Amino acid sequence: MTRIVIIGGGPGGYEAALVAAQLGAEVTVVDCDGLGGASVLTDCVPSKTLIATAEVMTTFDSSYEELGIIVADDTPPLEQAARVVGVDLGKVNRRVKRLALAQSHDITASVTRAGARVLRGRGRLEGMQALDGSRKVVVRAVDGSEETLVADAVLIATGGHPRELADAQPDGERILNWTQVYDLTELPEELIVVGSGVTGAEFAGAYQALGSKVTLVSSRDRVLPGEDPDAAAVLEDVFRRRGMNVMARSRAQSAKRVGDRVEVTLADGRVITGSHCLMAVGAIPNSEGMGLEEAGVKVRESGHIWTDKVSRTTAPGVYAAGDVTGVFALASVAAMQGRIAMYHFLGDAVAPLNLKTVSSNVFTDPEIATVGYSQSDVDAGKIDARVVKLPLLRNPRAKMQGIRDGFVKIFCRPGTGIVVGGVVVAPRASELIHPISIAVDNNLTVEQIANAFTVYPSLSGSIAEVARQLHTRKETGGA
Repeated sequence: MTRIVIIGGGPGGYEAALVAAQLGAEVTVVDCDGLGGASVLTDCVPSKTLIATAEVMTTFDSSYEELGIIVADDTPPLEQAARVVGVDLGKVNRRVKRLALAQSHDITASVTRAGARVLRGRGRLEGMQALDGSRKVVVRAVDGSEETLVADAVLIATGGHPRELADAQPDGERILNWTQVYDLTELPEELIVVGSGVTGAEFAGAYQALGSKVTLVSSRDRVLPGEDPDAAAVLEDVFRRRGMNVMARSRAQSAKRVGDRVEVTLADGRVITGSHCLMAVGAIPNSEGMGLEEAGVKVRESGHIWTDKVSRTTAPGVYAAGDVTGVFALASVAAMQGRIAMYHFLGDAVAPLNLKTVSSNVFTDPEIATVGYSQSDVDAGKIDARVVKLPLLRNPRAKMQGIRDGFVKIFCRPGTGIVVGGVVVAPRASELIHPISIAVDNNLTVEQIANAFTVYPSLSGSIAEVARQLHTRKETGGA
């Protein structure tokens, strides 16, 4: 029986375990924190659970007057504009942790039911490949004992951890990283979020919706510098309109506690203060102390493990998946990398990883979902494509729901009309991007999308409308 050892129990690890067990391998998963990894325990599942509460607050705050909803309370006349709905952050965070642990337990049950062994501890590669092609993995358990496993193939899926600034060390109370926010029992009165990437934007928007006064410190020209510029502009406008202080081109140099306050010093000497500070300045791969280079595994200067499109590293019999590879920090990509690795090693049919079919989502309000080629790809000349963007303001369902911000944008090839990318900015954009993802993955044309029935009225109707406009412009020779 083929022996597989998987180091790391996140999406890349546990999905690989399920595939390998299904294909008849003897599988051992080495994990130190709990199956599901950071994605389930401290990242995706917890943050999106917190954001689910924030979404309800945002929907209420932005819609109750326009939609005619009346909330009866005892607010004095002079205070009628005051907030009438609040949040118990302690209760929210208890729910967050409960759901994360439940999901981790469910994953563990699935993996063990499939026949895999789960071993609690930290694994490292031991030396080079043996003459018989096998690899050794040494597992150090929580009690300090060690066990050596022999494997025909090893998958490294150890993920990453929050990057920290030397002069802004989290203390878990006032200065926090994104794994520590779920220990808060009271809502931060004034929250400074350092970092305007996906993590920073999501938490900034969520805590603002929950009732915190938020300052977002961005070292770049705009929020979400890696996303579609039109989408980022919409989100930044929404943030500012809702009262967030967005500080562009402002690099944080240090953060320190001063009593019950936090002082953040910027590179230009300015000092801003708040009750709490969340550091969201990227992640570092968990690749140190694993014997990688001694085993022949190439590690980039950033600490990420080099892999090819079927998840192989430079060492025979060693594969890698997930955030530790630096390919695309998404749970869905990690899971696909892990599955591809097992399919490849165990001789099953496999297609190489194609990042141009990956859909991703930023869970802000509104959400930003993307797939395929981007606006920057078109602007840089990487692909020749025609683009149409349609604001949601024209959509009848959006008008009914009081949705004012957002759009649908589709990219297609000139001549053929084949869809190569898309952007949706809307509530639940993560759901609306799916038909565009199917089109990109299957080389569908705008004509095919335009001719498919949509429900009236629906937000998805805007996807068909954009496709119709692209199809019409193709016929008339428009740009």
